[in-house]
Amino acid sequence: MEKRTLGRDGLEVSAIGFGCMGLSHAYGPATDRAEAIALLRHAVERGVTVFDTAEVYGPFTNEELVGEALAPLREQVVIATKFGFRDADANAGLDSRPAYIRAVAEASLRRLRTDRIDLLYQHRVDPAVPIEDVAGTVGRLVEEGKVLHFGLSEAGSETIRRAHAVHPVAALQSEYSLWWREPEASVMPVLEELGIGFVPFSPLGRGFLTGAIDADTPFASDDFRNSLPRFSVEARRANQTLVDRIAAIAVGKGATSAQIALAWLLARKPWIVPIPGTTKRRRLDENIAAATIELSPADLDAIDTALADVAVHGDRYPPERQRQVGR
Repeated sequence: MEKRTLGRDGLEVSAIGFGCMGLSHAYGPATDRAEAIALLRHAVERGVTVFDTAEVYGPFTNEELVGEALAPLREQVVIATKFGFRDADANAGLDSRPAYIRAVAEASLRRLRTDRIDLLYQHRVDPAVPIEDVAGTVGRLVEEGKVLHFGLSEAGSETIRRAHAVHPVAALQSEYSLWWREPEASVMPVLEELGIGFVPFSPLGRGFLTGAIDADTPFASDDFRNSLPRFSVEARRANQTLVDRIAAIAVGKGATSAQIALAWLLARKPWIVPIPGTTKRRRLDENIAAATIELSPADLDAIDTALADVAVHGDRYPPERQRQVGR
């Protein structure tokens, strides 16, 4: 698979990564452990080199899964994880105090069965802790060899600048897709200026852009999409127009809707590396194949034109989650 570089310190990764969260967190029952391990190892065989997890996923069980799956392949892969939620609980508030960052990093190293974290993200910006203190703490972990690169998640442009001034930021992780283009306004220009990579999570709109979900699709009781305004029945029904237009574009390119959504991201900038997640091997192979689809400037213009008059309905987060976004 094509390789891309995140940040100016040369973190090289596959053009498409693997978002591991859904294997054990947020999208209903966890995947059978043996099946999940086999899927992650299959991804490596297919050329995927960057795997994204976090202590809060599970909590802890996702890092343990990733650690077990990738330990025999450690020298072939880049492992990214995150700190920033108090007690590894997304509902408990934020905590990026330096001592807590260190404690999380040490625990993550044990669960991941590794001696270094390739990319350590602050999961959400903590307004109670200056970002300079956060960047400085991660920078010291880098000096100690426990972390190789520093990342931010859902941070705004001013926070990115302040953090980068203390320690180089290799990547920003935020939601970005054909139905959530907010980062284009203020964040992406700063990333380009500073030479920071962009790692879009939910590049397939949490599954909606694949066309596999419609207004009648039921979700498991513990699927967090039940709490997202954009996944209400009314919003899904209203957003079907967007999905239908993407499907029509895909037919014209001999591709699937998911592949068009991923190829669109890859064509935006050479420093964008989406991290779709899946629990199915056939979906993984489909996602990986998106890296071979080339969209010309004319194709991108056609996609913009086709979607220009489609209004996306529903907020992406409920208010309490949106308040944790750093912009």
